[in-house]
Amino acid sequence: MDKFVINGGNKLYGEVSVSGAKNAAVAIIPAVVLSDEPCVIENLPKIKDVSVILAILEHMGAKVRKVDGDDSRVEIDPRGITSHKVTCEKLVGDMRASYYLLGALLGKFGKAVVPFSGGCSFCERPIDLHLKAFETLGAKTNICPNRIELSSERLEGRPIYFDVVSVGATMNAMLAAVKVPGRTIIDRAAKEPHIVDLANFLNSMGANIKGAGTDVIKIRGVEKLHSCTYSIIPDQIEAGTYMAAVAAAGGNVLIKDVIPEHLDSITAKLRDTGTLVEEYDEAVRVVRENTLKSCNVKTMPHPGFPTDMQPQFVALLSTANGRSRVMECVWESRFSYIPQLRKMGADIIENGNTAHIYGKQRLTGAKVRALDLRAGAAMVIAGLSAEGITEIADIKYIERGYEKIIEKLTSIGADIRRVTYKEDIEDDL
Repeated sequence: MDKFVINGGNKLYGEVSVSGAKNAAVAIIPAVVLSDEPCVIENLPKIKDVSVILAILEHMGAKVRKVDGDDSRVEIDPRGITSHKVTCEKLVGDMRASYYLLGALLGKFGKAVVPFSGGCSFCERPIDLHLKAFETLGAKTNICPNRIELSSERLEGRPIYFDVVSVGATMNAMLAAVKVPGRTIIDRAAKEPHIVDLANFLNSMGANIKGAGTDVIKIRGVEKLHSCTYSIIPDQIEAGTYMAAVAAAGGNVLIKDVIPEHLDSITAKLRDTGTLVEEYDEAVRVVRENTLKSCNVKTMPHPGFPTDMQPQFVALLSTANGRSRVMECVWESRFSYIPQLRKMGADIIENGNTAHIYGKQRLTGAKVRALDLRAGAAMVIAGLSAEGITEIADIKYIERGYEKIIEKLTSIGADIRRVTYKEDIEDDL
């Protein structure tokens, strides 16, 4: 097994580029199933989740080809997919977002059989809202011990109302409805940038989707979708993670290939800590020279502060001067990583959905684990700012969502490396 070893205390200087958005890619790739022709997807992040979903499509019969040998530019020909059933249980179990195959296959065949998905398990993440959307369109659902089955006699566009704003359910509803006859209206839709990106991709194939990025998305079903070439947006959370890393460790870094407007809520909170953030057309510069100031953070659906940045900010605020308060209002039980930060000396008290953080001047390196993707990013940030050596196990979670994270951090001055170890020597974690 492998771990990350970080010798903390180095300030970060230079430039780092952001990859394509993971959360957009893992929905756009299954969306190609709906097309009647091959599509080329550009700016794909080179991460495990992308390679897994591409492997699933290949297992189903699609042809996947790197364009000019470039992993970030892939042509997908879905015409070989002739079955509504996904049978590669192990691959599906490797990633949470494989549930987008439900919407894509239902939209293509009017039925779908998909094994239960895996990935991060930081809390209970039911898909009842996804199933509610499918049922509203006319599908029948059957939950089996190891798979979900969807069937329908006839799908029809209808109004879908979500009691709770859900990114995944919004995207799955879009995938299912795009070829359904009639008009589908998704009320209380999520508004995240990757929702808009999925809608733009589907429209590039000939779909008729309006309102993405607002509370109400209107979809007029079309008979066919055609080929297109589409470039995925930059990853908002990867950019935010590097911004938080610079603020935690100190330094001056230009973070390139971003859409600054997507980072507004992150930028605002960093400025509250006394960190300087300068915005350019496709880049932001983050500068932190003085002691961090405490601040309060409340996660909310977009355009609020993203829940996927909450662990990184808890790590950052662990060294801020004063008491900070972080409220998690999107997911339950997303503070499971806090005991790992305490191993490094963080003074954090949990009270329900709120973490009270009493900042210290410096954390101390320790042996910790990445419990999920963003919790793993928090451990990296804590390690960069800590005094001494931090060892992070279970890095498979981190590499699900961050392309070349060691190379990128090393390029701006971090002392971080990947080390192979025997599992039995890490029992004390």
